Parts: sequence; structure tokens; C-alpha cells
Amino acid sequence: MLDTLITSKTRIKLLLKFFLNSKTQSYLRNLENEFGESSNAIRVELNRFEDAGLLTSSLSGNKKMYMANTKHPLYNDIHNIILKFVGFDQILDKVTSQVGDLKAAYITGKFAIGLDSQVIDLILVGDKLDRNYIVTLVEKAEKLTMRKIRFLILTMEEAFVHFKDIPHLLIWKKDDVGDTNNVN
Repeated sequence: MLDTLITSKTRIKLLLKFFLNSKTQSYLRNLENEFGESSNAIRVELNRFEDAGLLTSSLSGNKKMYMANTKHPLYNDIHNIILKFVGFDQILDKVTSQVGDLKAAYITGKFAIGLDSQVIDLILVGDKLDRNYIVTLVEKAEKLTMRKIRFLILTMEEAFVHFKDIPHLLIWKKDDVGDTNNVN
């Protein structure tokens, strides 16, 4: 869908990298390794995004680190488009409703670091979640997203241990739950 609007595969990869998770930072050589593309093609797109104000940069030693400009007026719109492109909106609609006492939903794996994948790793945090119902909802969400969804159910205490050393992206939390994204 997005590739019909944006013909540059490099541009789409950069949008995923920086606008899926606003905390993502990277530098040119790292992006070259991740994407398997020439540094020149990536540099051109990074410069375009930075000139448009969509990305900001800072120096870290001799590396120019890029990150999404979350203060840009279009940041939220682009972020939401990327969520829809990946299918997270479908997951949120299908999986986070009526599954029990769900506290939060996270994405781990490649998507948590801003890379595209055919597999979505979903972590559901809560108590007394209906596993059978979740399986049914995940199957429906897989058909809508056209991606495989692997899910894991954890309690809040288990989540703190599980997320200790892995990148994770909070995609939903219950309104009365504190900031569960601090499980870094």
C-alpha cells in the first residue's frame, strides 16, 4: 500500500526506522548495514528528511546520529500512517479489546527497532487473559495484516524481567495503568 505512494524503498525503510518508534536513533553506516543498500542512496534520503525538518541530527563522537523530529507538525500523522502500514492498528482493534484484564501491549523484535518484517512479535501484559480468545483474534489480525503474529502473555512482574535487555515498543496501555514503558 505505502509502496504505491512512495516509490523509494529506501525512503520507506527510513520512515519505518524512525517513525515507528520515536526513540530510535541511528547513523549512516549502521543504516547501510541494516538496509543492505549503498550509503549514498541512504544519505540522499536522510538529507531530504532532515531538510524537510522530519529528522533531526546530533553528533556522537564522529557519528552523525539521526532521529525523528517528534515536534514536527506532521510527525503524528506520519507515525499513524506507519502504524497502519504495518498493521498495528488492526492488532490494536482486534487483540486489545475484550481479552481480559489487559494492562499493555508491546511490540518486540525487528519492528521495535524500526525494521520491516513479515512477523510481528506481540507481548500482551495483564492478568487472567483469555488465551483461546486471543488466539482467535490473532488469527483474524494476521489475515488483515498479512503478517504472522507471534504473541506472548506476561504478567506485569514478568514483563519487567522480560524487557530488561530487549528493545520494545509500547503500542497500547490501559488508561489507569502507570507508565509501563519504563521496563527498560
